[in-house]
Amino acid sequence: MDNMVDHVDGENVNQVVDSGKGVPDGLPGSPGFVLPLLLLGGFRTLIDRLHDRLAAEGHPDLRPAHGFALQAIGLRGATASEIGRRLGISKQAAGKTVDRLLALGYAERADDPADARRKLVHLTPRGLDALARSAAVFDELRAEWSAVLGADRVRALEADLRNVVPEETAFRLDATSWLGGV
Repeated sequence: MDNMVDHVDGENVNQVVDSGKGVPDGLPGSPGFVLPLLLLGGFRTLIDRLHDRLAAEGHPDLRPAHGFALQAIGLRGATASEIGRRLGISKQAAGKTVDRLLALGYAERADDPADARRKLVHLTPRGLDALARSAAVFDELRAEWSAVLGADRVRALEADLRNVVPEETAFRLDATSWLGGV
């Protein structure tokens, strides 16, 4: 389990899985906290690998929170208030995130043709490229997991998660606010 643990200056900063805490390694009857940690570890592994690839492919400044924000903006664009609602953060926090995406060239602001009082945030070609590359990398990472675990097991894992994760929360974008990010 040490591969999931964060270290700062060589010191383990994760108190739950610190050595000596009695965490069985994959044994039946593991404590309940092991499942969410493994799920989070799988998520983090995929996201970290995605961002390593994105950095190598021309997107070194893109962070995980930015990916959620790009999704919240979507192909049609959105106002800062809409982005904030979709991410579960304040309009001010959404505005800061949008400002960062603007500075990095992933988004742009424009007048809303339907309401001159509103500003819409749209993805730039750079933002669209980041999303397209992300989708391709996620497909490759899924294929790698399938090669290790077997395609049937990965499909079964996805099906099992669909059975236990409520449909209305399966694809929520506000995970970063829940985890304290953005």
